[in-house]
Amino acid sequence: MTEKVNALYEMLKKVQEPKGYYFSNDSERTFELLAALILNRDRYGYMCCPCRLASGNREADSDIICPCIYRTPDVKEYGSCYCNLYVSQEWNDGAIPHPYVPERRPPEKFPY
Repeated sequence: MTEKVNALYEMLKKVQEPKGYYFSNDSERTFELLAALILNRDRYGYMCCPCRLASGNREADSDIICPCIYRTPDVKEYGSCYCNLYVSQEWNDGAIPHPYVPERRPPEKFPY
């Protein structure tokens, strides 16, 4: 599993950093989240957000396939996505506070 997590880390870092999205410098948390993304990919066939409950229906979960559609507004407003996987450089540098990021996913999208 470690090789898969490292490969995913390198691939996503290469793609996301030029867009201004960085992995949290809490590497333990980052690698736990990446491992959970891989687990969800194996379980559902797509990498849905590890911090949210997925339905197993790709169409219903399309908003929470990582990077979820909520990442951009979360990072813009709070400096971090809901999971703290993707953050701004300012967040990593400690130049901005690290508030709790509230859930943006509408309740009607919850699978329960």
